[in-house]
Amino acid sequence: MASTDARQAPDKTSRKKRVSAGPEKKARSRPAVPEVDTDILMNVIHESLMADKAEDITVIDLIGRASFADKMVIATGLADRQIAAMAEHIEKKLKEAGVKRVWIEGEGGTDWVLLDAGDIVVHLFKAEARQHYALEKMWAPELDDDADN
Repeated sequence: MASTDARQAPDKTSRKKRVSAGPEKKARSRPAVPEVDTDILMNVIHESLMADKAEDITVIDLIGRASFADKMVIATGLADRQIAAMAEHIEKKLKEAGVKRVWIEGEGGTDWVLLDAGDIVVHLFKAEARQHYALEKMWAPELDDDADN
């Protein structure tokens, strides 16, 4: 009889735990979110910038050079309102294209707005700020060649 009691004790304890925990919940898996092709997103960004009259649009390939993105887009706007509108339009169009989250920094009317769409980072500058920060020089492929020598 002692052996029977020993076997029943764990069952009672586990039943108590199950009952006090409430109904058993099945683990819900998230549906797979399809990744949007970078080339499609680049086209969406480029078309949006062209429609908003952005100037001096530059694309820098970061594959193998940076871990935070595959592409960097740099463009110039003439005024704070134009830059804010460009950022807003890009965000809207990327979401329509299937990008779940676009992070925007500096959209409150500054001379530099950054959009992070995962594989693509977009910098929108006023001309003076673009010249000051000189991202094209910082990420120039020639600098990579010099580092190899």
